[in-house]
Amino acid sequence: MGSKLEKIEEKIKIEEKKKEVAIIEREMKNPNFWTDREKSARESKKLSNLKSEIEEIDNLKLLESLGSKEEFNNALKIFELKVNLSGKYDFGGAYLSIHSGQGGVEAMDWAEMLLRMYIRFCESKNWKYSLLNETKGEEAGIKSASLEISAPYAYGYLKKESGAHRLVRQSPFNADNLRQTSFALVEVIPIIDSNSEIRIEDKDIEIQFFRSSGAGGQNVNKVSTAVRITHIPTNIVVVSQSERNQSKNRDIALKILKGRLAEIMERETIDKIESIKGNYKPATWSHQIRNYVLHPYKQVKDLRTGIESTNPNTVLDGDLDMFLEAQIFL
Repeated sequence: MGSKLEKIEEKIKIEEKKKEVAIIEREMKNPNFWTDREKSARESKKLSNLKSEIEEIDNLKLLESLGSKEEFNNALKIFELKVNLSGKYDFGGAYLSIHSGQGGVEAMDWAEMLLRMYIRFCESKNWKYSLLNETKGEEAGIKSASLEISAPYAYGYLKKESGAHRLVRQSPFNADNLRQTSFALVEVIPIIDSNSEIRIEDKDIEIQFFRSSGAGGQNVNKVSTAVRITHIPTNIVVVSQSERNQSKNRDIALKILKGRLAEIMERETIDKIESIKGNYKPATWSHQIRNYVLHPYKQVKDLRTGIESTNPNTVLDGDLDMFLEAQIFL
């Protein structure tokens, strides 16, 4: 196992990172370093991430030297996952949105089941999350909902959940319990910090304010606090109505818009690579990624990796690790 750890150290260029730490720490001693707030914040965050990675390697070496085989293997597996999450935004948080497909109440109920699944997953990881938007269905379920997930590597873990999720079950909404197929679309975009190189010009956006229809009671609906931003060049529309403050909702909407633009830019780079490989599929309704079958048999199967589970109830209760990890190592 020592050789495996050494290969990981070589892969992530740990010695070069130690040199980077020394350089940044030396620069931070210069008073001029702090005059540029954006740069100093960016470098401070970089230093923190580098030190964290070096510390993890040191802890792995300690566990290995102590002969704690099981503990070492578990820690090494977690670290390997992080090493494979090397995308530009993989280390940060994520916005996860769910949209019900065609099929009325069945699809809206399925969308709500997925929302619960991802919330349970976040809770199992002790990840901080908040419900940004939720549009309820007329009879049951939800038409759409968005989560803000603030946790290290949340985007890296969850980004490949983007795509169509298909449910097959006996319908609980008709007396005959007919077999029903429902679809919901999941979208995952990165949370972009304020120091990002992505800039949005005022002339490129159209902002509208309206009364919130979300949770919060009558007080929410008295004032137009909800915000809808349209990005004119791409026609992307973003809505935020989770806060009672118009300014806060505007800030959230702009952050989501930045995330969408960043995801598009990253996807364009991936597209070029994947198109050469010949296996690129966009994260759209046509891109079905996973089947959840509750009847006539029980199975959850990922259509990309072939990973499957015969216990869909456990999966729908948030046990997603086997599917996420298979995608990361794919």
